Amino acid sequence: MGVLALLAVAGCATAGATWGSGVGDRMLEHPPWVAGATVMAHGDSARVGHFPVVFQAGASQPAIFDPASGAATPLEGLLAEMNAYLDSLGTASGLSIRLVEGGRVSAVAHRATTSPPDVQFGCVTEPALPGSDCAERGDSALGRGRQQMRLAVGRPSAEWVQWAGDVMRDQGVARALVLTLEVGQYLPRQRGWRGAKEVELGTGHTRALPWLTSLDTPVSVLQLTGALVGRDGKAIRIGAEGFHARRTRLLASAAGAQELLRDDDVRAVRSERREDLAGSPLAWQVAMRQLVAQLTGRRDLAP
Repeated sequence: MGVLALLAVAGCATAGATWGSGVGDRMLEHPPWVAGATVMAHGDSARVGHFPVVFQAGASQPAIFDPASGAATPLEGLLAEMNAYLDSLGTASGLSIRLVEGGRVSAVAHRATTSPPDVQFGCVTEPALPGSDCAERGDSALGRGRQQMRLAVGRPSAEWVQWAGDVMRDQGVARALVLTLEVGQYLPRQRGWRGAKEVELGTGHTRALPWLTSLDTPVSVLQLTGALVGRDGKAIRIGAEGFHARRTRLLASAAGAQELLRDDDVRAVRSERREDLAGSPLAWQVAMRQLVAQLTGRRDLAP
């Protein structure tokens, strides 16, 4: 399994605080879910490293509500496929190389990676902390008004910065991608005079929801978040792409209940395809390509 993660938490002057993280908090209404400096990729200067994709439990809810992770779980299988695909993207484009191999790492490296940069994306919470309930919508009762999502990144620990900087320097790269698989919370929208419900998952990707879906109950979404970071540990550009939403059954949604992502969802995700795109590519592969393209400026990687 990989050894890194990169997500966002709120806070102040300690590790995980968003102040001084490199990219300020952004409130976004529609995809693409991205913020930070525009990155242009040119020649060798565009070569960046990437750390293995990992799963962050408890990113938006108590970890006990997340799908099971660890050896022999569907989530572990999905992560293996994601890391192989990310490696193939880097090889095919000349964009990046894996900086740290999977498997066990030294105790020093393990300690250093316990507080990596932390990219957080989802509905605005109250207070704005991971695991809190979504704040009131702040738009019209019909759900057609303004609705914002929060994208932010927290600072890594000093130990992580030192460790990652040394790894990047040894491999001769100035920037690195840190991608994380996690569960996010998105609020549905309502559109049209018929009151159709939907959730915007990512760039060009909207999922229809049952008509009786509650607008006040968040939808659990499997998403990729990530950042392009420098050797100083500061984020240059951050983003997120959702690719699978857990549809809550009509009666449960009408009662304000939320259905959680389970192992069966993860199994389905491994073969779920974007039928709206040419060639019907795997949904998670489209999300990864889109996110990597947005973070690195390599538009040739975009689906």
